[in-house]
Amino acid sequence: MTARPVIIDCDPGQDDAVALLLALASPAEIDLRGVTCVAGNVPLALTQRNARIVVELSGRRDVPVYAGCPRPILRRLVTAERVHGKTGLDGYDWAEPTLELADGHAVDFIIETCLAADDGSMTICPVGPMTNVALAMIKAPEIVPKIREIAFMGGVARNPGNTTESAEFNVFVDPHAARVVMESGVPLTMFGLDVTHKAITTPERLDAIRDIGTPVSEAVSGMLAFYDRHDIERYGMPGGPLHDPCAIAWLLRPDLFQGKDCHVTVETASELTMGRTVADWWGVTRKPANCRVIDGIDADGFYALITERLARL
Repeated sequence: MTARPVIIDCDPGQDDAVALLLALASPAEIDLRGVTCVAGNVPLALTQRNARIVVELSGRRDVPVYAGCPRPILRRLVTAERVHGKTGLDGYDWAEPTLELADGHAVDFIIETCLAADDGSMTICPVGPMTNVALAMIKAPEIVPKIREIAFMGGVARNPGNTTESAEFNVFVDPHAARVVMESGVPLTMFGLDVTHKAITTPERLDAIRDIGTPVSEAVSGMLAFYDRHDIERYGMPGGPLHDPCAIAWLLRPDLFQGKDCHVTVETASELTMGRTVADWWGVTRKPANCRVIDGIDADGFYALITERLARL
């Protein structure tokens, strides 16, 4: 099997960190061409730092990290230190990374990498606000035929939001970028709160990661123990949901997920529902489906996959 060429666009964030580690531990399936960073969970100065920390932790210094957009296209930046802590990777005592940023802008890297690829071959996984990906499409629309799939973490189809009453964080931060991507014509797979809130880091699952007994597992278990506290307090869950790794696990084990093809768009006009992903679940508009909305997961299999791959690092 030939490894799938992938770009991960992210805003680390503890769950972004686990998503990156899952991909970095899977070179037989994922040819990770680069990691691009955007402002989101914390400002860009921290997200690019955090991505370099995680890549360095994995031992995969061959994977370049690029800094991208420091703010959304139109709106002011909203961040989530209340969830992720002041650094975005709170819960572990990190040394400053020695891996340097790659030269160039993330948007240009996305464009250049896609244009150098065969038609229908590149996979892009945005697991933060989609500013970089949308601007790449706007600047160079000729990249669209090069993209096989965009598997993204964001949105919610049939449940409440986690940032406003109806909007999920990643889409809310830059709804205009999300709308550009939704309307691009690229095959889309959406991992929103409908599925990620079923991927809970219970104490038993956290113990399994900790019991690996490596520097990577120590760092991940420390991060997740900190990260979990927010959802335990807010929702009464037994642990925190691992949002972003769902998009990467899909590339490795699609059999772990179930979903439905729908027409999905993004609200960008109403302040009341700004950033809501409007999924036509029952086809009432008769608009053609543009997105596979994932709403089911084998959570035990998902965490077994994460544990097994982290043990490789």
